[in-house]
Amino acid sequence: MEHALSPATLTELRRRRAYPAVSVLTPTHRRGPDTAQDPVRLRNVVAEAKKQLEADPGVTRERRADVARQLDRALTEVDLTHVEDGLVIFAAPGEHQVWSLARSVPERVVLSDTFLTRNLVSAQAAERPFWVLSVSADRLTLWSGGVDRVTEDHSGGFPLARSRENFDAERQERIGDMPSTFRDEDTRHFLRDADTAMSRILRDDPRPLYVTGEHAALSLLDEIGTVTKDAVHVQHGGLTHGPADAVWQAIRPRHDAEARRDTASVARVLESARGHRAFAAGVDEVWRSAQEGRVRLLAVEENYRVTVRDDGDHLVPAESGDLDAREDIVDEIVEQCLDKGAQVRFVPDGALGEAHGVAGVLRY
Repeated sequence: MEHALSPATLTELRRRRAYPAVSVLTPTHRRGPDTAQDPVRLRNVVAEAKKQLEADPGVTRERRADVARQLDRALTEVDLTHVEDGLVIFAAPGEHQVWSLARSVPERVVLSDTFLTRNLVSAQAAERPFWVLSVSADRLTLWSGGVDRVTEDHSGGFPLARSRENFDAERQERIGDMPSTFRDEDTRHFLRDADTAMSRILRDDPRPLYVTGEHAALSLLDEIGTVTKDAVHVQHGGLTHGPADAVWQAIRPRHDAEARRDTASVARVLESARGHRAFAAGVDEVWRSAQEGRVRLLAVEENYRVTVRDDGDHLVPAESGDLDAREDIVDEIVEQCLDKGAQVRFVPDGALGEAHGVAGVLRY
């Protein structure tokens, strides 16, 4: 199952495909009694997708059989013991993908010539993804982080390693330099190459960066590199081999502090916008501003969900299952804003007060 949505992956998911491109969404549960519902619910929603394929006169017999096989293969890849809060299956002729999301999704089946990506985009923004680079003299490991975990990432050729044979211990001992591995020229070249590799990753997938390592390693990276100067430094060695949970526990206090700082900053910006009449609040007002491309900063409470329908002039409350109900309108707003260059920040529930779950700072 996939978790991390890079810009390149999103571009690939959004390209047009031979009809039908099927998107199957269902909420899932990490723990508790509701997990017993997940297998039945998943089978039922996939069965509904096959039923819609059968009933669609625009789908040839060959494509119907192909996509049905892709759905069956996707089902075999779902590990319900490791799901999060939502599951998305994409299937089209000759391909399929399974995505586990740390944000709930409405149950639905969509047949189109593109995959439905807005729930993935919103979940990725809510995850507040970041990078962690763990550094030692002979190995650098890259980790991809989210709300409550990190996992090793192999982008850019990471992990980068060099053999211990490269260390001239006899020479270092002879000239009294044994403790100063990070003054060795080979080490400097090694870390400079790593800095270059990390800069490419940040160019393709910009995220906040944390760097872990001993003081000497962090100092040398700052001296010779470019990308770590603005990173959050965590002086903790021995993490280049993980495990992932040890990396997460090492950076978690700093990560939580950064999240609190970001929430406070968002509150100040929203208050200033209110005073300058550049403020929108509530799902209807923010939705209209997002459609017009006027939102510069969007703030959303982490678990805010609302079902609405469009009456032609406004979004009005609706019940789940109502005709024309839009159960993932918040995800639509998030995707709209990101597509039009806005910043999106998820904040703790209740942080937006009278804004009722969602607020925006307007460009004009």
